[in-house]
Amino acid sequence: MEILSQLWSFLGLLTVLQNILPSQFLSLLHSLYESLQDFFTPFSYFDIPEFNGYCSVDLNELYRHVTLYLNSLHNSAACRRLSLSRSKSSNRISFTVAPNHSVHDIFNGQRISWTHQVETVQDSLDEKRSFSLKIPKRHRHALLPLYLDHITATAAEFERTSRERRLFTNNGNASSYDSGWVSVPFRHPSTFETLALETELKKQIMEDLTAFAAGREFYSRVGRAWKRGYLLYGPPGSGKSSLIAAMANFLCYDVYDLELTKVSDNSELRSLLIQTTNRSVIVIEDIDCSVDLTADRVSKAAARDDNEEEVGRVTLSGLLNFTDGLWSCCGEERIVVFTTNFREKIDPALVRCGRMDVHVSLGTCGPAAFRTLVKNYLEIESHVLFDVVDSCIRSGGGLTPAQIGEILLRNRRDADVAMREVIAALQARVLGGGGGRGAAEYDEIVMRSPESVLVVGSPENWDSSPGKYVGKRRKEAPASEKKVNFLVRLRSLTKSDSGRRGV
Repeated sequence: MEILSQLWSFLGLLTVLQNILPSQFLSLLHSLYESLQDFFTPFSYFDIPEFNGYCSVDLNELYRHVTLYLNSLHNSAACRRLSLSRSKSSNRISFTVAPNHSVHDIFNGQRISWTHQVETVQDSLDEKRSFSLKIPKRHRHALLPLYLDHITATAAEFERTSRERRLFTNNGNASSYDSGWVSVPFRHPSTFETLALETELKKQIMEDLTAFAAGREFYSRVGRAWKRGYLLYGPPGSGKSSLIAAMANFLCYDVYDLELTKVSDNSELRSLLIQTTNRSVIVIEDIDCSVDLTADRVSKAAARDDNEEEVGRVTLSGLLNFTDGLWSCCGEERIVVFTTNFREKIDPALVRCGRMDVHVSLGTCGPAAFRTLVKNYLEIESHVLFDVVDSCIRSGGGLTPAQIGEILLRNRRDADVAMREVIAALQARVLGGGGGRGAAEYDEIVMRSPESVLVVGSPENWDSSPGKYVGKRRKEAPASEKKVNFLVRLRSLTKSDSGRRGV
């Protein structure tokens, strides 16, 4: 009781002194106390408010980065209380540090603490939020810049991979006031793991995309806009749209599906380009059918005066400026994709180096692509009839992934029936002379001039225009000789398969 009475006496004395002493003197004592506390404490403290300045209008970008960074830690054990949330359009659960609670982090061997401070503004329902960073004082000069750079980089990567991605299409109403795009969530399931492509081609595309995504400093150093063009061509059902979706999922980019028939003129085309975001894939499908861009430019020039400007339509010049002109550099980290069923119908100016950097030819399934489809649809990785299918493919039997996928889907409950039906379809293609180029052409990836052609797929889809092929190619056998050889190999494989089954 004596101690309590002395404590109350001391508090009473402090109250009396606070009322008697001048406010300036009290402020001086408070400053002196804080200085002594800062001198003896082994930590330094940094506040990161939600808004910059006193008007609470300008959002502090560093506060947003810290929020994303702490969300990426996934270390709930380091904090006693977390706030969990999930948006309507996402299945991902995110967490934030609960008000006035702390979470700990380790960086360069040093223990770092974050405290989420939330204060209610007097006479208002608003809240004042900030993060308080506590780091060892003796390492703060060397540690703080590196740690903040680490936070920014980690937050950017976390935002890229975790944000909800969107699929946009133009609505024919682009202007300086209204957005020309409407969007829905992008949830296409295609990935490179499930994509029916030959292994080497798939590897080359993934390596090219990875190098592009990490090429900010490279593109800045060489003075080029940070963008890359892909031309995907091949027959219907060869997987062009699936490849685009796999590319977007691989890079975690938004997708802009540009419908040229809805674009009134070149000015609207530029407006649409300006409204696209960074880290996006801009797609123009069936470009040879979208608008009249592929007609002979000589005949066009003869039909009208060279100085006359075409109005009221998208021109080849406008599309060239869209892909590689000054307006193409208004954003960064963009991929432009053209697709077509007939590469030869596209104006050469659209597919030259610097516009379409990578040409990918897609066609009928090779052995590796077929096995991927079987794994996807039938959930098996081996079958006794795989050798028969490989023989059909090498003999010129060609079916697109869409055609094979439909057969497997229809018979997905019985793998044997599905395999026999695929073989029957391949045999009909070989005997009917509808296959692609045969033997060994699925076993190599063909590199071709000009240099803009980096990777290609099934080589039977290349036209006969001049080009340099890397690797030795076999001489094409006559169709009748191919059929005889195919039947002989098929008969021997069928016998060996019957022997393994004990027939």
